Amino acid sequence: MKIVIIGSGDVGIDLSLMLSGERQDVTIIDQSREALKRCAESSDILVIEGNGTSPDILVKAGVPTCDLVIAATNSDEVNIVASMMSKRLGAKKVIARVRNEELLGEAAPVKPADLGIDVIINPEFSLAGEITLLVKRAAASDLIEIAGGRMQVIGIRLPAGSPLIGLSMEEYAGNNANIDFRVVAIYRGGITIIPRGNHLFRANDQIFVISLSEHIKQIIRSTGVGEQSVQNIMIVGGTRVGQRVAQLLCQQDRGWKIKLIEPSYEASYQIASENRNILVLQGDPTDPGLLASEGITDTDVFIAVTDDEESNIISCLMAKHLKVPKVIAMVSKPDYIPLSQTIGLDASVNKKTSIANEIHRYVLGSNLMQVAGLHGIDAEILQLKISANSNVAGKQIKHLRLPEGCMIGGIVHDQSVSVATGDDTLNPGDSVFVFCRHAVINAVADYLR
Repeated sequence: MKIVIIGSGDVGIDLSLMLSGERQDVTIIDQSREALKRCAESSDILVIEGNGTSPDILVKAGVPTCDLVIAATNSDEVNIVASMMSKRLGAKKVIARVRNEELLGEAAPVKPADLGIDVIINPEFSLAGEITLLVKRAAASDLIEIAGGRMQVIGIRLPAGSPLIGLSMEEYAGNNANIDFRVVAIYRGGITIIPRGNHLFRANDQIFVISLSEHIKQIIRSTGVGEQSVQNIMIVGGTRVGQRVAQLLCQQDRGWKIKLIEPSYEASYQIASENRNILVLQGDPTDPGLLASEGITDTDVFIAVTDDEESNIISCLMAKHLKVPKVIAMVSKPDYIPLSQTIGLDASVNKKTSIANEIHRYVLGSNLMQVAGLHGIDAEILQLKISANSNVAGKQIKHLRLPEGCMIGGIVHDQSVSVATGDDTLNPGDSVFVFCRHAVINAVADYLR
């Protein structure tokens, strides 16, 4: 697939490296020579210096014959103009990063299609939704809803005293035969494992389990991790993500008491005036005195979402030291995600992963319905539809020759959903949830196509 990316900021660079690594034909446009140089040195990417809203530059980049344009600069206006130009020039599909909420609602006077945009992505909104799910299920390090919320994938770190330690996956399943679930990935010592039945659980393993949503509480109890009650929530950072998280948490109507700390006086004043249900405080979130005076020892969930990821990690570590049961940090550097869990943070979320999830859906083919990344590990969840002429239509899962490093974890058949077993037959019209390592994504999509 020929892809043109406009903007070589953090998002643009990460996207270009990810897609180039998947053997896509990637061209990136930006006015920053230094940023383009980093792209060119890192991988096989064609770089073009220039303005992404210039028709001449877009033609030079091959937009008229490309399959996908991704407008991912930090400016909504630039992304919109670049999208309009690209669509007029003949780009088959255009995805734009737009953060202006006025263009996202159903009542918006101008629709994305009017601007040449096929898909709008708003990573801040996606990220806020992820954080809200983690708060609702406080024992989880990761939580992803799939199949319209009827199934969930939950990540849990096994404590040293977990009853699972030393058991094999087969033994764990046999001891909990009343629960419909499957362990689909294990993150251990920096390595991602797509496990088999004879794999043994170890202390500090981070396991990822797929199950029907109504069984999630039983899954948590079976691991020896207690479900946590939530009453007091503290949010650090009045960023777009922080404000959106606060709004979503207020909408849950669970009686939660929410405090938001913002360093800037002007920003904190504006947030307070727009959100009457939130107690907004102005101050330094890394100041232990401020945190103590505002009752951090009574806090159940601490969320750090400032634009400074080092401050996020430091403030979360202080909160954890003060015995806050659940801490969540927003980080952007990929290397920080596994590190954050190693040093004791309960969960970390990443804006770039949210963008990658959206993009992958349009890169891997028409049978791909959904994609979700698992933060900090080498694995993704793909939802793929089985067509009538698929290689696997009419076959049982146990007879498939899936690439090494992947597993089918769930099936949607008609209106029913179930955890997959080897005896299940894949029928045309079914969709399957596949857990796979990044290196085999294309091979899996091709095999099931």
